[in-house]
Amino acid sequence: MIARRAGSIAPFLAVEVFQRAQELERQGADIIHLEFGEPDFDTPPVIREAAEKALKDGRTRYAHSLGLVPLREAIAEHYLARYGVTVSPDQVLVTAGTSPAMLLLFSTLLDPGDRVLLTDPHYAVYPNLIRYPGGEPIFAATFEAEGFQCRTDELAALVTPRTKAALVNSPANPTGAVMPAERLRAVGGLGPWAISDEIYHGLTYEGEEHTILEYTDRAFVLNGFSKAYAMTGWRLGYLIAPREFMRPLQTAHGNFFISTNEFVQWAALAALREASEDAERFRRIFDERRHAMVAGLRRIGLGVAVPPTGAFYVLANAQRFGADSKALAFDILEHAHVGVTPGVDFGRRAEGFLRFSYANSLERIEEAIERIGRYFAEREG
Repeated sequence: MIARRAGSIAPFLAVEVFQRAQELERQGADIIHLEFGEPDFDTPPVIREAAEKALKDGRTRYAHSLGLVPLREAIAEHYLARYGVTVSPDQVLVTAGTSPAMLLLFSTLLDPGDRVLLTDPHYAVYPNLIRYPGGEPIFAATFEAEGFQCRTDELAALVTPRTKAALVNSPANPTGAVMPAERLRAVGGLGPWAISDEIYHGLTYEGEEHTILEYTDRAFVLNGFSKAYAMTGWRLGYLIAPREFMRPLQTAHGNFFISTNEFVQWAALAALREASEDAERFRRIFDERRHAMVAGLRRIGLGVAVPPTGAFYVLANAQRFGADSKALAFDILEHAHVGVTPGVDFGRRAEGFLRFSYANSLERIEEAIERIGRYFAEREG
């Protein structure tokens, strides 16, 4: 008999779309992939060369369970230089991507019945990761007309004695919303622990990005190298945590994962120390694509009330073409050969929307818009 906690995990629909897209590709179809949040750039040469050197130098053994000291020092230096906050390297846990960091965090922080506040829409896997150790996700509404900005008064109204944490993501997946300083400060002052997913830092196009650590020490930060440095397949993330949580987090990581790949950590050190120009070039290219994507979606009748200002996603209103976003996304895939993610993957308030990733070339984005536009025209004709 399968354990209830395993059976309760909902499928990640972006993955389901991708897998069906792969089946169509094996049949000879030309699929344009806008469903995944994966930069289409090659990992910068300086990072690849650091990994190659590490392999040649025999850096293939178990590492410290918290992560390499030089990498943790570089992460601390990065937060000081960029945000003016002081983090000890001993407060950093390096993991094989941010998903294991979240699993360890929620398993360490939550007892059964503890509540975690989230925005709706939200990153698809947050509720699964919260429910797995027995936590309960509680959802605060955001609104299309406001660009899906986190309403801190909505979060505050949901705080109860069982509320253990409030989780925010800025820049956000799937909305691309960037939280201004005053809203992030308000989250830090809610009372429960604050959790800030900062994986899309470095991909802000308007305004200024902030870390929760500027406003409170009662906070956990999730971050990594996948998005800003085009390192998705390298699987490297990290968690910054208050000191009192580091020993149980380290013990859990050592038991479940032993350590994170050593040679990949040396590559990440090169990313922080030597790849800032590459990351800035990626950001400029994404910004150009952002404008093209928003204009194209509006041209074919999809709603974008407020353009996103960070990450590389547009959550577009597709309700005029159908209320069932999953059915619509798979129909677009089958008939237009473009992969997009159903909004329902990201919460109840995203139903009727589609998420488009502009982590693809301008040429492919324009072609995808033309294909979907023809598909819509045929449906309405």
